[in-house]
Amino acid sequence: MNYSFFDFLTLVGSLGLFLFGMKMMSEALQRVAGSRMRTILASMTSNRFLGVLTGFLVTAIIQSSSATTVMVVSFVNAGLLNLTQSIGVIMGANIGTTVTGWLISFLGFKVSISAYAFPLIGISLPLIFSKNTKRKTWGEFIIGFALLFMGLEALKGSVPNLKENPEILGFFSEYTHLGFWSVLLFLGIGTLLTIIIQSSSATMALTFVMCNQGWIDFPLAAAMIMGENIGTTITANIAAAVGNTSAKRAAFVHFMFNMLGVAWMLVIFHPFVNTIDSFVVNQGGISPYDDPAAIPIALSIFHTSFNVINVLIFVWFIPVFKTVVEKIIPSKDDDEEEFKLQYITTGLLSTPELSLFQAKKEVQFFAKHTKKMFGFIRKLIHTTDDAKFTKLYAKIEKYERISDEVEVEIANYISMVNQGRLSDTGRRQARSIMKLVSDLESIGDSNFNLARTIHRMKERRIKFTPEIMKKLELMFDLVDEALEIMIDNLNEESDNINFRKAQELETEINAYRNQLKAEHLDNLRNEVYKYDTGIIYNDLFSECEKLADYIINVSEALYEVYNH
Repeated sequence: MNYSFFDFLTLVGSLGLFLFGMKMMSEALQRVAGSRMRTILASMTSNRFLGVLTGFLVTAIIQSSSATTVMVVSFVNAGLLNLTQSIGVIMGANIGTTVTGWLISFLGFKVSISAYAFPLIGISLPLIFSKNTKRKTWGEFIIGFALLFMGLEALKGSVPNLKENPEILGFFSEYTHLGFWSVLLFLGIGTLLTIIIQSSSATMALTFVMCNQGWIDFPLAAAMIMGENIGTTITANIAAAVGNTSAKRAAFVHFMFNMLGVAWMLVIFHPFVNTIDSFVVNQGGISPYDDPAAIPIALSIFHTSFNVINVLIFVWFIPVFKTVVEKIIPSKDDDEEEFKLQYITTGLLSTPELSLFQAKKEVQFFAKHTKKMFGFIRKLIHTTDDAKFTKLYAKIEKYERISDEVEVEIANYISMVNQGRLSDTGRRQARSIMKLVSDLESIGDSNFNLARTIHRMKERRIKFTPEIMKKLELMFDLVDEALEIMIDNLNEESDNINFRKAQELETEINAYRNQLKAEHLDNLRNEVYKYDTGIIYNDLFSECEKLADYIINVSEALYEVYNH
């Protein structure tokens, strides 16, 4: 066989160039879209049909169904999309991915795009070196487009030539006459290749090249395309493996939908591919059974019609998919809900802006748990049962430990985001988030200090009078209100931050602390209560004031970043 290891490496390199071009083009388009991609996905999914259309458009634009589905899983994980909305988008992504096949069919084999690749790169050079981020990104898109088709051209030239190496056809022919088993075998090959390469578009390009070279016939190429539909679901499932229950469900629906689609197609496989052949011939084309050069167009028709019919059938069963997947992946018991990372567990998203948004959602979730932790404090001070007190104190201690870990995780994540291309606003937001998580962790520390003070109070069997408890409850109410405003400010957009109210509450808490301090000193002089009781009382209202300082810091950080 006249095919060396060097030739094989050239083949792998050609595939690498194709993949790199696809990745560069996809990421450039996603950067151009920026946060709009999030807005589109969140707003255009009000019903199942709009969801399908959205999934199709996004995937057709960014040329990657894997990127779309991973994005969808991330948004479900972040609470931007619910499960029902995500199913429609995932179905639409399956149709959108067929655009790649048409691009290759019409341009990759009919026109030598590689001949224009270098001129295209030449056109993009001024854009690449532009200081304007948007123009620079468009330059990267053009280069990615050129590299994609250079890779495809190189791929065609690096596969073994059948005339020089007829034994290759002999190898494939051993497995092409096994009837339905051949279909299943090549379906498996398509699935395996897509899992390994992690790109259905690259596997599709390989399939088209194999057809063009006459290695496999039309039905087996169609079987490989179906296998790619299964293999492409693995990427989203990997991304969801460390996500929350909703993310896992969204990824599993993608797998279930594609598996069911392949299952019904296998039942009518041969009549269906024969129908595609008849359609091509009736339209004046050459039969894909007669000429390998005709297979790419026929394959694109097969891929598109298969995915469109699949969606038309299953779009009516979205509620059924939802019910089934909820039974397969049940939600965890809310009472045993862990305080842990919820949104940044799926790793960096495709653009720094989207990753930054994901980090902001994590900070919002973190803030809610600091308020929840303060609620435990209020409950702890009234708990008289020893067993319940010990259990609640242990829970507060656990939350404090986890808040330390969450601070580190979010800070590390923001450090990674900062390595990407962020706008000036994005960089200010990143710095703000770093400060926010530090203050939120400090709120967690203050909560634990309050818990330890209450624990010390219980150990010493100190009991407050109803009057002292009434004053402490008023302080607790003020801190609770401050926490609520802090959370509202974190959830609001830039023009809705209620900074004035936050400042007013901070001033009120400081004044009330000063009032309690003065009264406390008078009470000690007049021996209204014992000294050790007074120390505990003073520690509690003083720590509440310190906690409020960290709360106002959060609103200040938000105000500064949006009013720069």
